[in-house]
Amino acid sequence: MDRRESLKTLVMGGMASSLFLSSCVTDKESPVEEGDVIEENESYGRTPAEEERDEELHSKTFFSEGEMATIAILSDIIIPEDDDSVTATETGVPEFIEFIVKDMPEHQIPIRGGLMWLKRESNKRFDKSFTEISEENQLEIIDHIAYPKDFEKDSPGPIFFTNVKELVVTGYFTSEPGFKYLDYRGNTPNVWDGVPAHILEKHGMEYDQDFLKIAMDPTNRNEVMNWDNYEV
Repeated sequence: MDRRESLKTLVMGGMASSLFLSSCVTDKESPVEEGDVIEENESYGRTPAEEERDEELHSKTFFSEGEMATIAILSDIIIPEDDDSVTATETGVPEFIEFIVKDMPEHQIPIRGGLMWLKRESNKRFDKSFTEISEENQLEIIDHIAYPKDFEKDSPGPIFFTNVKELVVTGYFTSEPGFKYLDYRGNTPNVWDGVPAHILEKHGMEYDQDFLKIAMDPTNRNEVMNWDNYEV
C-alpha cells in the first residue's frame, strides 16, 4: 500500500470516523453535573467527571497482548514511517484504539471479531497467526481486504479493515505528529492589513491614511480601540 496514494483516502476515512466516534457524545448522557468546576489551564477540555472516567478507562485492559500486537502491525501497515512522519504506533494509535473500544463498548465485538477473522485467515493461508507470518504475507492479506472485489465488499474482512482504518487515521491525525504532518496550525492569529489596494481602486475607494496609522498598526493589535477622540 503506497502511503502517498492512499493518504487522501485515509483522511477521508478519518472524516467518516469523526461521525463514527461522535456517537459517544450524542448517544450518552452528559457526565457534567451541577456544581462541576473546570479550573482554568488545568484540563484539556474535560470536566472533572470526564477526567475521572478517562482515568478509570485507562486503568482497564481489554485487548490481549496478541491482539494489541496485531493492531500495532495493522496500524503501521496503514500509516508506515516515511521521510515526513513516524509510524502510527509511535503516535500511540494502538493505545488509542483500545481506549475507544473501552469508551464505546458497542465496538468491542466487531473489532475483536475482526481480529479473530484475521488470525483464522492467516492460519488458513500460511499455517501461522498474523503476527508470525512475514511482512510480505501480511501485506498479501491486507491488500486483499483493503481493495476487495465488488462482491466481497460486504464480507467480514473488508468491513473490519474499514473500521480499523478509520480508527487508525483518527488516532494518528489527532496526535501531535499527525498535526505536524498535515501542517495543521489551528487558530493561529495573523495580521490583516486592510482591503487590497487594487480592490479599493476598482470600487473607487481609498483608506484615510490617518485612520490606517491608528486602525491598521499591527503593534496595537491587542489594544482596544478608543474612538472618543477620533474624528471621521
